[in-house]
Amino acid sequence: MVTLPDIPTNSALARLFEDERVIGEATWFSLPGGATLFQSGDPSDLLYFLRAGRLGAFRRDEGLEPQFLGVIRPGEPAGEMSLIAGVPHSGNVVALRDSEIFALPRDVFFAACDSSPAIMTELARLMIMRSRQAATKHPTGIPSVYGFVTLGEPVTLRPLVDRMAREIGKLGYTVTVIGVEAQHAPTEWFSNVERDYDFVLYTAEAEDVTWRQGVGRQVDRLFRVGRGDTQPPRDGLMQAGNPLQAQNLVDLILVQKRGIKWPKGSEAWMDAAMPSRLFHLRREGSDDFARIARILTGQSVGLVLSGGGARAYAHIGAIRALREQGVPIDFVCGASMGGVIAAGVAMAWDTEEMDQRIKAAFVNSSPLDDIAFPILAMTLGEKVHVRLQEHFGEVQIADLWLPFFCVSSNLTTGTYHVHKRGLLRDALRATISLPGILPPATLDNNVLVDGAVLKNYPADIMRALQLGPIVGVDVTRGRSITADDVARPASIWRWILSGQWRRGPPIVSLLMRAATVSSGRDLAASREATDLLILPEVAGVEIRDWTAYDPAVSAGYLTMKEALTKLTKPVIDLRRRPSLHPQT
Repeated sequence: MVTLPDIPTNSALARLFEDERVIGEATWFSLPGGATLFQSGDPSDLLYFLRAGRLGAFRRDEGLEPQFLGVIRPGEPAGEMSLIAGVPHSGNVVALRDSEIFALPRDVFFAACDSSPAIMTELARLMIMRSRQAATKHPTGIPSVYGFVTLGEPVTLRPLVDRMAREIGKLGYTVTVIGVEAQHAPTEWFSNVERDYDFVLYTAEAEDVTWRQGVGRQVDRLFRVGRGDTQPPRDGLMQAGNPLQAQNLVDLILVQKRGIKWPKGSEAWMDAAMPSRLFHLRREGSDDFARIARILTGQSVGLVLSGGGARAYAHIGAIRALREQGVPIDFVCGASMGGVIAAGVAMAWDTEEMDQRIKAAFVNSSPLDDIAFPILAMTLGEKVHVRLQEHFGEVQIADLWLPFFCVSSNLTTGTYHVHKRGLLRDALRATISLPGILPPATLDNNVLVDGAVLKNYPADIMRALQLGPIVGVDVTRGRSITADDVARPASIWRWILSGQWRRGPPIVSLLMRAATVSSGRDLAASREATDLLILPEVAGVEIRDWTAYDPAVSAGYLTMKEALTKLTKPVIDLRRRPSLHPQT
């Protein structure tokens, strides 16, 4: 008889493997970490049961990075929905660590169900639970086994990982840190440890060569750790390579020296390690260790800010309310003007600095009054370029303290472009290049315009990047442009003398609003990915009125404050997974 560890001994699924006729038809095999069990489109002629190890389920949507759907743990089936429906698999399932699997042919499974209907009832219950979890935006299981290995010049890992573990403990979870002592443990030993703790952190120091290679085959996700004050190794991937790379399940942590204003040289590390995500860790920064702990436990907070012209000032008020309530911001992104404000968060601007810089760049004088003969656009875009350079300088996206991205719309390919690397001000110049108002940006012979054209609220991209709660601010939903906004001025001379020309002619409102109208389908997908969404009341703020700072900021602040007050739990707990050992 075969024992499936996590299935109760009295369950129908467990009894299925007590049947000698079934066992005689089942196939047992080992699947090494990183190997694919099945892919989207493959026929569903087998039902798989995981005996030991971990499997990860992924979906690849067009234009997005692979989205992690959840972990399949020992004792659970894989591929059951497609098999019962009689359709090809709709996702990819990959071994996250060395795994042992039983495969049962379709006809044998259905014959067993005819003999014992309780099997199908139990499986149906599991499928309903997984479907409900997907509908409520919760993965079927989050990663809980992580590996940490060095890259480049040695970093002493154990003290760093121990600090992360202590922060995980503060969040109410059980956690253990395991090193080279587990090098020769059998496969089932790892499954037992994972069953006893909420989170398991494996560490491999530079000298643990054999164990270091094995860690990548025993974890749900791998973190390479390097020293940010050194150059990356040229053969970094050859030394630390593992199959998780293909699934975007390898991240990079750069340990930074004390007292530096900005990291330097992170782009070179990105080239060497090709990580899915990059995090900076200051040894003296307890906030950084707490952030890593939230990321590991699925409690990190992602902030998404929409475009919307002058109405995007509301984001500043919303951020102020989040900070007042102690809500951490661990990832940040935006489109168009929302991208500019998100960059300020990633630059670690506090509330006062954010206020001063945005006023200097946009409020005190219009950024769009360098009117040009409209060959490419109505403005030259020189004032915008100068102000981006003044406030963001030569900072690279990879050198920001917080993970950040913004989106632009690629007119050459007809898709949106996610800016995760390169010069920050160049990315911001692209994301705010409203067609017809600012000249487009170019990148590798591609023409890029405002991100709001194709992806005004990129919450779905944020969801693919991290598993924790997403807080969103969308300023495009209220009543917007009206007939009065596009009326021809009664007197051109009076319009010029009054200074209203600095806001641009009425066509500016028309173009800006047209660029920020998202399709219903795209908006629904983005909002589905959001856990806390606010829609500030900014209908009274004209989209090109760059002086309307205070009312927009106030609207964002009051709306976010009200939304936080109505929550029954802290934001970081909106997707909290229950502990295996709840603390009383």
